[in-house]
Amino acid sequence: MVKSAFNVGTDATAIESRERTDSTSSIDSVAAGAPAGLRDFQGLAAYGLLDHAAKLVPRRNALVFGDQSFCYEELYQKTIDVAATLQRLGLQPGDRVGILLPNVPEYVIALNAVWRAGGVAVAISPLMVADEVAALVSKTNCSLVITLDLLSGLTSTSDADLLLVSLRDHLPSWARLAYRWELHKRTGQWSIPDDTRHRWLWDEVTGTKQPFQSVEFDPASTPAYILPTGGTTGSPKAVVLSHQNLVANAWQQYLWTRRSFANETMLAVLPFFHSYGLSATVMTGAATASTLVLHHRFETHAVARLIERHQPTVFHAVPAMLSALNVHYRAYPRRAPKRVGALKWVISGGASLPAEVALEFAEHSGACVVEGYGLSEASPVTHVGHLFREGVPGNIGYPLPQTRCQLVDPTDGYSPVGEGVTGELWVAGPQVMMGYLDDPDSTAEVKRGEWLRTGDLAVRDRNGRYAIVGRMKDLIITSGFNVYPRDVETALMQVRGVADVAVVGLPDAKRGEVVKAFIVVEKGSTFDEAAYRQHCASTLSKHKRPVVYEACEGELPKNFLGKVLRRQLRERELTVEPEVAA
Repeated sequence: MVKSAFNVGTDATAIESRERTDSTSSIDSVAAGAPAGLRDFQGLAAYGLLDHAAKLVPRRNALVFGDQSFCYEELYQKTIDVAATLQRLGLQPGDRVGILLPNVPEYVIALNAVWRAGGVAVAISPLMVADEVAALVSKTNCSLVITLDLLSGLTSTSDADLLLVSLRDHLPSWARLAYRWELHKRTGQWSIPDDTRHRWLWDEVTGTKQPFQSVEFDPASTPAYILPTGGTTGSPKAVVLSHQNLVANAWQQYLWTRRSFANETMLAVLPFFHSYGLSATVMTGAATASTLVLHHRFETHAVARLIERHQPTVFHAVPAMLSALNVHYRAYPRRAPKRVGALKWVISGGASLPAEVALEFAEHSGACVVEGYGLSEASPVTHVGHLFREGVPGNIGYPLPQTRCQLVDPTDGYSPVGEGVTGELWVAGPQVMMGYLDDPDSTAEVKRGEWLRTGDLAVRDRNGRYAIVGRMKDLIITSGFNVYPRDVETALMQVRGVADVAVVGLPDAKRGEVVKAFIVVEKGSTFDEAAYRQHCASTLSKHKRPVVYEACEGELPKNFLGKVLRRQLRERELTVEPEVAA
């Protein structure tokens, strides 16, 4: 059962956090009489973070979306109403409910309502196609999906019932006609069918008269969230996270802010259906009683306007977002401080953050720009840069409180390696997943007792900071030497005219593998293999130098967070016999 609804205290000194030279070794005490965040994460259901904020700061804005806003008290009540509706519609504890929504208030409401009713939320990406949605719904046994009317076409091959919401409810009157055209474009219909499979969420809430019945469960052993992932072993899987996993990770990030509570405004443009957006904004937003400024997708000018209008203090982003905003602010150099002056913390994740992008955005904003790291299997955040010292580009910072790390020799899989030596990053802590859904073999492959093998290669410096240097599966072994793609990519990015680069290993009969570089040149520049070879000869050891270079038209293959998909490049090359120089 849930041990307590709240575990609150004003003593902010009771924190289990290791002392380290360049880390958050102490947490500021909460001012006397000020509302306080959670002292601990144990025994709290995932919806308890929202409950806690609603109890202490009921009138504080929780969500802002367009011209609408919801205070914590209103948000809390709406989750109660939706939870009662789900129970009336037959939801039983342990049942799974798909959530197929962009960043709209209903995502936060539906998520907390499902948890409150004892259900398990299943994250469904709007970027999927209909067959992928159907496969995930079938794999997770979802009988109900809460979705946007515009996205309902993605459920056309699924048997699940639908509870629908609409962006029309959040749009000005002049934009609603355009929305209807978009609905027809996406679904082939001018209106949603009036049948038992399609129901409007808020109509169902209005028609619910029965009161909500509380549900008891153990947060440590009860699944709360299922999300598809490539997994640390490469093939698609579904990660199962408990209530405690989610709450613990939010609590860890709250501690990292030195217990900032009811002080921050977060720009929430990272997709909530991704573990990064869910944990860093939805969950940590509630843990810190922040105001979330929502936008349903990243668009540079729209996001820049939101920053100027709402003056957020916290921005969780991916490198591509910061790069696009840098270009925008270059066009308005005198106005940039006014536009972004309130930002304190900018945390980048999802892909490697180039140092030049971080430094430029810090110059525009005056904010502390740091990099973080995580993976879905760890709820997902395990490392973040120091928020109270000047950002140090090129690393992912330190382990969060109650997160332990070790670097393991990638060749033998068990020997620990020391400072300055590359090893596979293993992590342990309360945020580590329960396992992969219905896949004990894959779970056993990545979980070694309390330890989670991340599949990422990292190095630790003398100050205790970690840096990711590549993926285990991306490691290139040529003539017995290890080559980390990021080392080569960093060198090539220094060549004038190179816009982007990715490095992979190609099979070779003599050397095992050879290094190949895929290069995208800047507009107006030409592909210059001789210049690339000359630069690598002066900056890289011989075994690290690419043997094959290829000019790429357009962009390198990337996921929606901007991470280069080296695997796709490698798979494409497997059917091609490389021309290897002597």
